[in-house]
Amino acid sequence: MSKLVERFINYVKFDTQSDENSTTCPSTEKQLKLAVFLKDEMIGMGLEDVTLDENGYLMATLPSNTDRDVPTFGFVAHMDTAPAFSGKDIKPKFVDYKGGDIVLNEEKNIVLSPKDFKELDSYIGETLITTDGTTLLGADDKAGIAEILTAMEYLMDHPEIKHGKIRIGFTPDEEIGAGADLFDVEKFGAEFAYTIDGGRLGEVEYENFNAASAKIKIRGRSVHPGTAKDQLVNALQIGIELHNLLPVNQRPEFTVGYEGFYMLSEMSGDISNAKLDYIIRDHHMEKFIEKKEFIGQAVELLNKKYNNAIELELKDSYYNMKEKIEEKMEVFDIARDSMIELGIEPVIKPVRGGTDGARLSYMGLPCPNIFTGGHNFHGQYEYIPVSSMERAVEVIVKISENIGKR
Repeated sequence: MSKLVERFINYVKFDTQSDENSTTCPSTEKQLKLAVFLKDEMIGMGLEDVTLDENGYLMATLPSNTDRDVPTFGFVAHMDTAPAFSGKDIKPKFVDYKGGDIVLNEEKNIVLSPKDFKELDSYIGETLITTDGTTLLGADDKAGIAEILTAMEYLMDHPEIKHGKIRIGFTPDEEIGAGADLFDVEKFGAEFAYTIDGGRLGEVEYENFNAASAKIKIRGRSVHPGTAKDQLVNALQIGIELHNLLPVNQRPEFTVGYEGFYMLSEMSGDISNAKLDYIIRDHHMEKFIEKKEFIGQAVELLNKKYNNAIELELKDSYYNMKEKIEEKMEVFDIARDSMIELGIEPVIKPVRGGTDGARLSYMGLPCPNIFTGGHNFHGQYEYIPVSSMERAVEVIVKISENIGKR
């Protein structure tokens, strides 16, 4: 499995941070540098039908090696990293974990501690790949890419494992909710697929949030504070007032499981103009609709008070894939049963986020999500155990083998 780790380290050297304010696809040109690198690697491996389009969608095929009539299926991962934290000049560290705190960056006093991240205690004796405390790691989702390609290489080296036609798809811009925007499902040509984009060992998921974004612009009126009486309209203060109308207990830091939330993701401005960006999430469609209606009502209330000073743009991002996957539940069952066969306990829980698979499921490609092994995505405390990556490769191979037996 040394090639697995080597691949991963090579991939994280590429800065592929996506940009939610961009109007292009991919949202950043730098994602294409990794795409070209991967294209060359896949051609060199001997994969077939390797294509990279102008929008950064990379696809390839591992041909069938069986005479059985089995469905074409696929594995999908994304190339971009989250805008939430820097993905430039990533310097991975290898830690033979013996327990206790891991000093990621002594100079900046950045420590990865089991006091804050209890899952660390379960990896004593393991080799962890961590950040140096100044960037994210990129296991979301470059670990998924490395695991898929390592599994494909293993299948090519072991022709005694019979499998059908396997399609591979690597997408741009998943982290900004646009990974499936220009994904050509017909060209991909699979009956179903699996995103390799989950977290801890054993995760296998077919439910995710319904998601929307709320972009709020507030127009104020700047007046000298000495003569502000009955004249000044402070856009920042209106923003604070709006935020305080939203339920405190429905913020992400106070929710778990199926509980949804409003998250203030960005706030900026001055007295004259202010901007607030929210993401809205809920697994249940009824509650999702209620949340969108509530923020709309809050804006309406303050517009009456402040003479229509607030402009709200509300946009749905993706929906819960459960509705589509339940129509073809055997796709999920294959992944779950493959894990059990390998002695991995399936961790079946709703994704408190979204994947390309959510939108692809609504585009006609049922697409459950499988673990990469990583933890603490989107920040400087991100890490991944090497053993979990190795087990993800085993799961991909076993799924391929089991579908080949159908």
